Amino acid sequence: MQLEQDGLLDPAIADHFAAYADLVLARYGDRVKHWITLNEPWCSAVLGHGIGYFPPGRVSLTEPYLAAHNLLRAHARIVALYRAKYQATQRGVIGITNNCDWREPATDTPADRAAAQRGLEFFLGWFADPVYFGDYPGVMRERVGERLPRFTAAERDQLTGSSDFFGLNHYTTGLAAEPTGDVNPALTATGNGGLFADQQVVITSDPAWPRTHMDWAIVPWGCRKLLEWIDDRYNHPPLYITENGAALPGEEDLATARADTARVAFFRDYLGACHEALAAGVDLRGYFAWSLMDNFEWCFGYSRRFGLHHVDFATGRRTPKASAEFLGHVARTNTLPA
Repeated sequence: MQLEQDGLLDPAIADHFAAYADLVLARYGDRVKHWITLNEPWCSAVLGHGIGYFPPGRVSLTEPYLAAHNLLRAHARIVALYRAKYQATQRGVIGITNNCDWREPATDTPADRAAAQRGLEFFLGWFADPVYFGDYPGVMRERVGERLPRFTAAERDQLTGSSDFFGLNHYTTGLAAEPTGDVNPALTATGNGGLFADQQVVITSDPAWPRTHMDWAIVPWGCRKLLEWIDDRYNHPPLYITENGAALPGEEDLATARADTARVAFFRDYLGACHEALAAGVDLRGYFAWSLMDNFEWCFGYSRRFGLHHVDFATGRRTPKASAEFLGHVARTNTLPA
């Protein structure tokens, strides 16, 4: 489909996706009760079509919006299919999972607060607003103009309310600021979504924040703030954190990997932030650690290890790390050790 039909840029991809989903739902719906139509469509749109970091490796200021538009159309068709044909008998739920980093204003100035809000709307609102409101955020319509596609009336109706839950993959936080003068290109790259020319938000980091092997800042309170932002913007939806975790260096060595105290601290602090969000009224119903075991991490191959279990890639042998024991204790006791 990529070579013959231009992949996600062809509107027909929505039909292909719905046909594929029909087959999968028919085969597995008697057992699978929680469905995610798309996982991180932002990555396919931006990393694949905006900055060329992921396949198909295209670079464009327009194609990310076209790819995202067709992905959202595909999502809506799959949900409509499930609800009309399967949900009543299979008794499951269906939704979409989006990824987003929290955007904290770099200062308390109105300009930086507005930049942080704009950054969140260009990142998460881009994919979540159509699902909950039937269209893209107003700030995107204003700034992207005619490069931002439009949904038909029928597509808006099909999109609105097309998720039984809000799926969120969250890993890190950045400081958002209004650009002033010349901007360092390093501040406008992948961490900003590759759409700096449209959103005009400069992302930096606090040097005091610890970082993972992916060079992502560890900021648990950013997770709580993002959960609360979603709760407020989308009218208190049921929420699942479908990914959260940390890659750590040096874990090729089994002994180092098993004593992953930094990952234990990561999960303890992020789960604590989730608990704070729950206490504030957020309807958070589930939390999934990324990941069960070390795996293939996209462009990094096997060099980044997120697993709760160490994998010897030569033999396939799996060994639980301290973080696996920690999360097992949390699950068994429903407590968060200090």
